[in-house]
Parts: sequence; structure tokens; C-alpha cells
Amino acid sequence: MAKTSRETVGLTPRQSRFVDEYLLDMNGARAYQRAGYKGKGGVADAAASRMLKLPHVQQAVQQRIAERSRRTQIDADFVLQGIAKNISRCEQGAAVIDRSGEPVMAEGPDGEIAPLWKYDAANALKGYELLGKHLKLFTDKVDHSSEDGSMTPKTITRVIIDPRDEHGDSDA
Repeated sequence: MAKTSRETVGLTPRQSRFVDEYLLDMNGARAYQRAGYKGKGGVADAAASRMLKLPHVQQAVQQRIAERSRRTQIDADFVLQGIAKNISRCEQGAAVIDRSGEPVMAEGPDGEIAPLWKYDAANALKGYELLGKHLKLFTDKVDHSSEDGSMTPKTITRVIIDPRDEHGDSDA
């Protein structure tokens, strides 16, 4: 008989239930309680945190996420394509269409009938923000050096004490 994914990672039945419950909402404390363990509030938080650090539990979570991704065919590509599609829709690269797939027509100020177009800036920007986060474009970066790379802790202290005097000279 073939082993199931639960048997291959060496989980107890209750740990297996914890993993199943955890994958419902990714909330360790609630999963801990729903799996039948005792403890509420901070106790459940701490115990779930310890449980999620166990290598065989981590492996089971990752394995079941991968299985679900294969089963549902929802992966990073699907999500990124959906974001791009929604950005395009918010920017209306094509005419607005109704439920039957026909373009929605409207009368313009000059009396001509033309396809309706709409620009949804807020949601387009949200889509770009999500893509930017995926690409790590918005990470905080702090430059701790000067142009010539000579900023040392001593130089920084001098600049803070007298910001007009970059080189620490008091005769400025």
C-alpha cells in the first residue's frame, strides 16, 4: 500500500490535523485549538509557534501547500497573471464590456456613440504596488556611506554634532 503524504513525514494524527487546520487560515493558535490541543490565547500562540518550528511539521505544511497548488493550479504565475490582467482592466486597454461580452456604448459630448472607457487609477496602482512588492522594488535601503565611501562612525558623529562641518573642523 502506498504511503500518504502524512505518513511520509512522520506526523502524529493530531499533528496531521494541526497541519490541515493550519492550512485553512494560516493561523497557528486557532489551528492548535481546532486540532484538539488544550490551551487558549497566549498558550495556544506559543505552542503553535513551537509546533510550526518542528522540521517534520514544516515539511508537511510545505508539502501540502505544494499539493494544493498542483490540485488547484493556483501558483505564483497564476497570481501574477491575474494582477497584470486586473491592472490592464483598470487601465481599460480595451472597451468596457457587458456580461454578454459586448462593448458598452455611450453617447459622447459631440453626440457620437462610442465604446465606453474607464480608468480606475486606485486599483491600477494597487496592482502595480503588489507587483512591485513581488519584485522587491520597495524595500527600504539606507546608504551608510558618503560619495567617496569615507563615512565612519566618528565622521557621522561629527556631522551630527555640527552638520555644517563635514570634516569635523571647528574653524568653518
